[in-house]
Amino acid sequence: MSRPCTLLDEPKVMSRDEAQALARRVLGFATATESRVIIGTGARGNTRFAVNQISTAGDNSNTTVAVRSVVDGRVGSASTNRLDEAGLRAVVENSERLAKLSPVDPELMPELEPQSYQPGVGWSDSTARLDPAGRAAAVGRITDQARAAGLVSTGYLETRATAGAIANSKGLFAYDRDTDVALTTTVRTADGTGSGWAGGASNAWSSIDPAALGARAIEKARRSVNAVAVEPGRYTVILEPTAVGNLVQLIQGSINARGADEGRSFFSKAGGGTKIGEKVVDERVTLVSDPFDPETAGNPFTGEGLPARRVTWIENGVVKNLNYDRYWARKQGKEPTGAGGGFGGGSLRMSGGTETIESLVAGCQRGLLVTRFWYIRPVDPRTILFTGLTRDGTFLIENGRITRAVRNLRFNESPIFMLNNLEAMGRPVRVSASESGNAGAAVVVPPIRCRDFNFTSLSEAV
Repeated sequence: MSRPCTLLDEPKVMSRDEAQALARRVLGFATATESRVIIGTGARGNTRFAVNQISTAGDNSNTTVAVRSVVDGRVGSASTNRLDEAGLRAVVENSERLAKLSPVDPELMPELEPQSYQPGVGWSDSTARLDPAGRAAAVGRITDQARAAGLVSTGYLETRATAGAIANSKGLFAYDRDTDVALTTTVRTADGTGSGWAGGASNAWSSIDPAALGARAIEKARRSVNAVAVEPGRYTVILEPTAVGNLVQLIQGSINARGADEGRSFFSKAGGGTKIGEKVVDERVTLVSDPFDPETAGNPFTGEGLPARRVTWIENGVVKNLNYDRYWARKQGKEPTGAGGGFGGGSLRMSGGTETIESLVAGCQRGLLVTRFWYIRPVDPRTILFTGLTRDGTFLIENGRITRAVRNLRFNESPIFMLNNLEAMGRPVRVSASESGNAGAAVVVPPIRCRDFNFTSLSEAV
């Protein structure tokens, strides 16, 4: 757990009553056939550090109002952060003017009637009230360690406290507030030959331990010096949770029902149809999105105001659901999924096991331990094949022991192939799976050991 830190007196987000009053003001100017108002409000704080000292820090707060107007089957939208009467009137007029200039939308869905929503669980006072002094103290628990060890630390700490609301001309209103925090650090040796990384993410700052993250990155930096080259090829790998999250979250981006029905995705069946009901990965793998799970908390409604719900995508290796938006659900005679939308994006939890990273390593005769992946880019959407690089701590395993650091490698691999070659899993944890280090989608995954992971070339990068 993190130590006590300085907190703000009041989080800077709009209350439900304030958001509803603002939405009513905006809708009062509307003359379109149908109108929707989306309000986003909140505060963001960030502290960046380099060479064992804070380099930049900033805090900002903002409220935006986006209006979506439908006029005779045509859709237009506009947004503003001017909240006076003239600004709100202008954004509505601009939205309606653009709608009249747009072509008829053949996939237009009517606005939703009022809905019932389960309360969100993504708010934490410890995150919302963390101020610059508190962030600086947290960073100091990393930089002080690195300086004392003769190493160089860099990193990024970001907090967000936001509220979002949706209202429409049919009387629908939805409101939620949530928080997110991410802290990542890269520690390097003074000569730049060794590099280690650690990071964490959560809705609650109280669950982040900066000192532990710093110690982990320092230990990896020390062990990663004098890296040797290994021949590219297929290896048994132990992937730490961040590396697993880097890849497993890519499945969620490919699970769109329309792409599968139209034959454009991995989840399309040869000859027509989808792979719902088919086994596609190891039977120990279950993937779930649940906005009401405290570890993967998200918005309780989508960007259209549809209530969000828990969705099992893959259960015991078998495809159970695909993601249907409202239009495609109506066209296919299905129910819309109500997942992966809203202001906070999607969330994902993967099942796990009881192994530790140490026991996963001990069970490996020869292989590689990977801390995280970097610069991940798509290669083939039909197989969810991606390419990228290992980074900040890649090690050779021999006879169940880590024996030396190895130079980074480029991979060409699919998370589907990876999860078919699964050998063992550890306990799932929340990870910072964003390459940028920003607070992003909530991803909870285990460390894993899998065979035949495909490395294609060496990288000169440290």
